[in-house]
Amino acid sequence: MFQQLEPAPADPILGLTEAFKADTNPNKINLGVGIYKDAQGNTPIFSAVKKAEQKILQTETTKNYLPIPGAAEYAAAVQKLLFGADHPIVTGKRAATAHTPGGTGALRVAGDFLKKIQPNAQLHVSDPTWANHKGIFGDAGFTIKTYPYYDAATKSLNFDALIAALKNIPAGDIVLLHACCHNPTGVDPNAQQWQQIAEVIQAQQIFPIIDFAYQGFGNGLEEDTVGLKAIAAVVPEFIVASSYSKNFGLYNERVAAFTIVTEDASATQAAFSHVKTTIRRNYSNPPSHGGAIITTILNDPELTKEWRAELEAACQRIHQMRTSFVESLKAKGVTQDFSFITKQNGMFSFSGLTKEQVHTLRDKYAIYIVDSGRINVAGITPSNIDRLTQAIADIL
Repeated sequence: MFQQLEPAPADPILGLTEAFKADTNPNKINLGVGIYKDAQGNTPIFSAVKKAEQKILQTETTKNYLPIPGAAEYAAAVQKLLFGADHPIVTGKRAATAHTPGGTGALRVAGDFLKKIQPNAQLHVSDPTWANHKGIFGDAGFTIKTYPYYDAATKSLNFDALIAALKNIPAGDIVLLHACCHNPTGVDPNAQQWQQIAEVIQAQQIFPIIDFAYQGFGNGLEEDTVGLKAIAAVVPEFIVASSYSKNFGLYNERVAAFTIVTEDASATQAAFSHVKTTIRRNYSNPPSHGGAIITTILNDPELTKEWRAELEAACQRIHQMRTSFVESLKAKGVTQDFSFITKQNGMFSFSGLTKEQVHTLRDKYAIYIVDSGRINVAGITPSNIDRLTQAIADIL
């Protein structure tokens, strides 16, 4: 069966990490995979997470299966984090949430579910988008289209083209949106632009999926919900895929959520019954530990306060590295304007480096960047920034 198979191409991001690991250069730098690094280059475990784990170990009494959508307490904590406890969607029971294995799992559940109930719909993603989006929804059976998003000339959002494209998407089609910290560009709509996006989506009768992987890494936990809440205020039905790998540092726990919102509680429960069928045929039910950590933290005021402070510190470090990166390039004599990097949000930035320049950095300097020029700003540290910016200055 397998003798005729050719090796599949390596994942453009995870494959880069494998190449980085194999590199023997002691000064190598990895700015590819989207993992937070502290000033020492480590991916730390939040102290609030360790305390929550201790609490779980002391009180846990069983390793029994969770229900298909996971624990109800986890779902309630997720909805509170997304919308706020007093939001009409929450109080009106218009949302139902399933604990999924990673944001990828949440997106795939969305893809399988929507393909079953809307088989003729096409799915539209931003140009560019996260490298795995097209694969996830393509394997779910969707025809993938793109809409304009990033203006390479101005290093900013191509908003007029985005709106024009949305107005041409057929009713019943699906659009994938990044809630904040757009991956890979780091460029987000502002509040007024989000309102316009929501109004066009509703007018066109397009169904939105909101990929929310970086809440708290942009402008703050509540501030980063501006796009989600703009959609929620206007559009009666949508799905949110929210990941907690980054903002809780729970990368290897693979903990995320699928949340569906409809016009009323009855329609939500009917739709969610089909979501549960989709999950049952995929992975049956989720793992427990990561969801238990998040539930424990968000239901304990002291742990919540500690976690928020740690998240804010991580976010501030990224902002500082953006500024330091731009200043260091200028100090190295680079005349090209990189100030746009300080205006972007989250861990990622479209650096403007070409594929050829990226390969030169990899081959000559052991600096690993995705071919698109996207860099993980969180991988920049006080100890590697001088070597990094000098290498970039050398190749420009």
